Amino acid sequence: MELPGSSLNNLLTMKEYHCLLQLLCPDFPLELTQKAARIVLMDDAMDCLMSFSDFLFAFQIQFYYSEFLDSVAAIYEDLLSGKNPNTVIVPTSSSGQHRQRPALGGAGTLEGVEASLFYQCLENLCDRHKYSCPPPALVKEALNNVQRLTFYGFLMALSKHRGINQALGALPDKGDLMHDPAMDEELERLLAQVPGLVNSVTASPEASCLPSRTPPRVGSPWRPLHHSRKVDGESDGSTEETDESET
Repeated sequence: MELPGSSLNNLLTMKEYHCLLQLLCPDFPLELTQKAARIVLMDDAMDCLMSFSDFLFAFQIQFYYSEFLDSVAAIYEDLLSGKNPNTVIVPTSSSGQHRQRPALGGAGTLEGVEASLFYQCLENLCDRHKYSCPPPALVKEALNNVQRLTFYGFLMALSKHRGINQALGALPDKGDLMHDPAMDEELERLLAQVPGLVNSVTASPEASCLPSRTPPRVGSPWRPLHHSRKVDGESDGSTEETDESET
């Protein structure tokens, strides 16, 4: 499997991204990876391919705001069914794990819920609870000019919002995702050592067999000392005596 950082156009499945996460944390929960994938795929088939940047920013939202999103799912589901938002029961972290994420659209003719009412519920949610949630002002900004929205449409808006990403401070802007000056400097430092490594290798007897570096006769890789003495002895015909004296 090719690492996603090697190409901006790399597309991997949810299972492949989970394998990458397991390289960092062997027991990383599959559920978090699945939820992040549903944000990108809009709850579509889970075996679809996703770009690295899309998955990474969706994963960031799911990772940092997991409990908040479970509560948002409950609020959205109740709004979709016509319940009074003031009587919404926010699930705990344990009960939220067993609650099904809401579908994309509602049962009526209109898809999703009213954005303004949805935001009011989210604003009250952020005021009542102390766990991590995106700044309400940025959430409101993400919902600007939207009359109705679906649950996964809302999550996608959060993952793509530049201000929310900057508020978290964990990832650069999407355009700079593959640009890391510190890493570039480290790579340049390592590459600068390559010529020294090459010179040290070519100076060894094993590397003298390279025809571009040394003549074939002098550069025998197996018996450099004996071979050099034989070459000297060939000029006066004393090769056998030299070998006997060494034995």
